[in-house]
Amino acid sequence: MKFDTPAKTNPIDNLKVVGQPIPRIDGQLKTTGKAMYAYEWHDPDLQYAYGYPVGSAIAKGRIRSMDTSAAQKAPGVISVVTTLSVGDLGKGKLNTAKLFGGNEVQHYHQAIAVVVAETFEEARAAAALVRVDYDHETGAYDLAEAMKTAVKPKDAGGAPPDTAVGDFEAAFRAAPVSLEETYTTPDQSHSMMEPHASIAAWNGDELTVWTSSQMIDWWRSDLAATLDMDKEKIHLMSPFIGGGFGGKLFLRSDAVLAALGAKAAGRPVKVALPRPFIPNNTTHRPATVQRIRIGTERSGKITAIAHETWSGDQPGGQLETAAMQTRLLYAGENRMTAMRLAELNLPEGNAMRAPGEAPGLMALEIAVDEMAEKLGIDPIEFRIINDTQVDPEKPERPFSHRDLIGCLRLGAERFGWNDRRKPGSRRENNWLVGMGVAVGFRNNLVMPSGARVRLDNEGVVTVETDMTDIGTGSYTIIAQTAAEMMGVAMTMVGVHLGDSRFPVSAGSGGQFGANSATSGVYAACVKLREAVASKLGFNSDDVIFENGAVRAGNRTVPLAEAAGPDGLVGEDTIEWGDLTDTHQQSTFGGHFVEVGVDIATGETRIRRMLAVCAAGRIINPITSRSQVIGAMTMGVGLALSEELAVDTKRGFFVNHDLAGYEVPVHADIPHQEVIFMDETDPMSSPMKAKGIGELGLCGVSAAIANAIYNATGVRVRHYPITLDKVIGGLPDVA
Repeated sequence: MKFDTPAKTNPIDNLKVVGQPIPRIDGQLKTTGKAMYAYEWHDPDLQYAYGYPVGSAIAKGRIRSMDTSAAQKAPGVISVVTTLSVGDLGKGKLNTAKLFGGNEVQHYHQAIAVVVAETFEEARAAAALVRVDYDHETGAYDLAEAMKTAVKPKDAGGAPPDTAVGDFEAAFRAAPVSLEETYTTPDQSHSMMEPHASIAAWNGDELTVWTSSQMIDWWRSDLAATLDMDKEKIHLMSPFIGGGFGGKLFLRSDAVLAALGAKAAGRPVKVALPRPFIPNNTTHRPATVQRIRIGTERSGKITAIAHETWSGDQPGGQLETAAMQTRLLYAGENRMTAMRLAELNLPEGNAMRAPGEAPGLMALEIAVDEMAEKLGIDPIEFRIINDTQVDPEKPERPFSHRDLIGCLRLGAERFGWNDRRKPGSRRENNWLVGMGVAVGFRNNLVMPSGARVRLDNEGVVTVETDMTDIGTGSYTIIAQTAAEMMGVAMTMVGVHLGDSRFPVSAGSGGQFGANSATSGVYAACVKLREAVASKLGFNSDDVIFENGAVRAGNRTVPLAEAAGPDGLVGEDTIEWGDLTDTHQQSTFGGHFVEVGVDIATGETRIRRMLAVCAAGRIINPITSRSQVIGAMTMGVGLALSEELAVDTKRGFFVNHDLAGYEVPVHADIPHQEVIFMDETDPMSSPMKAKGIGELGLCGVSAAIANAIYNATGVRVRHYPITLDKVIGGLPDVA
């Protein structure tokens, strides 16, 4: 099915199942421990061995030699596979650095060996016995230094790295009121609950991998490229995933090591990356330096806006596209953006929840707040003054639907924004109290997505797609889509996900998963509806599917009867026309935060949080709310504590575990309220929905920064906002 015209009325609009707050159908499996994650898969007929990785102790150079003799003699050891013994392996299309193979070291903790033993403990003990001799090379590890020689890359995730409209420099010089500031965000880690883990088993030249992957087909393709084998001989499964946040979008070393270890051992092998291994061995969100300049009329109208960013990555890597949202968010006749890429030898930088917009808004939405203060205009009103219904760089291109003003107005009313006081003026005992606001913005991305839907002779509808559920609720919303389309109860729908034998889906990432995957199921259900109607001799345009039956005129036939003894199947892939070219599709939000800052210590406590989201039709309010409050929680961490500390001499992240990399805990998070605007967007998909999992993060950290300023009068432009950056500006304790 090609979606190239706005959606008209369709069966989804009945909203008997779609749009309803239905609890997760996989919830009981997860809460009772019956959902088997990658490392937990167990076949009693198989004898598993355990692999433990060895990582490079240097960040850049070459391996001169490896001595594995002691490891090979250790108790329980079956085999030792080294990066030298396998020689040069391939590299996946979506990997910047090689995952394994050869003597070159591109970053610290790059996998250089895997020790396979009878037990996990024996493998771990033996791995410590591997001795490596290196030739060290000088590397670049400091963004502040490397940005001096940063270059303009060829592109920025498919978009140009630079844009310009009008004459920014002249307009900025002429502006009656102006702002120029620099902001920084640090390197950040996904820190998902489930580590990267895989089990690999060979049957002749065929490979089966149970893993934790957000994108089944991407992994399968890149694993085939890495191992130089036929993709069709790889069977990859990932039905349950304990979080990813972008860290499991791309093939990682655990799958490669498990496959190589299993071949060497002649047995299935389990490999889980140890927690201290993950931040340096896998990927992270790169640090940014961001320069923002805004010029306005005294009325508050923006006349000039510029956003320049610098980030770093491995040679051949990519930008953190932190200026992208500035191209679309606010009006302004004269504007420019520029993004530069520095070469660093730190571990690979890559996608982390809301790449680009998340760190970009951490800076932009502080700058907008600062500009409002300079003008003496309420921060919400300043944003409303500069709202736009068209792409500011291409005014002939309207937004498909944009109700940012509605989000801000409703949020202000619900949050009690009128009670906000001047900076540093509200005190409750030892707490300075303040409110902050920021805009949430994330583009609505779409991807081709396929599905197969079966109808059996008992009237049961079964969906098969390689779509994944990373904790987002994919199982449930896919079941809701099929139930609505086929006119059956949720109890009559089965959903099978995360298997490479199923049609290729959008996968989970970039906020495109839910809308694209349900649209793919919609398309497959249309095919199945047509098959049912054809078999019964009905006109497919006239039939009604409801209550487990199909009706046309005065004739009603149960679906079980229509399926017949052999059942019926519908399969299709949703593909996209040019609606995303002719209209800008985005999601919007208003984030409101109240904080308390201890007047003596500078400790910040979040007291209240509200997100008002405009993201098309909400397929399931329960799963959508869970996505937003989880994202809001992540935003608290990015604002107040999360930072990968870089050893700029040795080139690695020092705090590479959850003891040193501090994420929020329950005690850090207050009541969180989420409001969804009642809207649909017919240009987005047949579902008239959009993604929401990343919108909930975008802008949260800036809202917290702005609330801290309102509470204390201390403006912090460099994340995370730790107490040492606040305490020096606090008033004396009375």
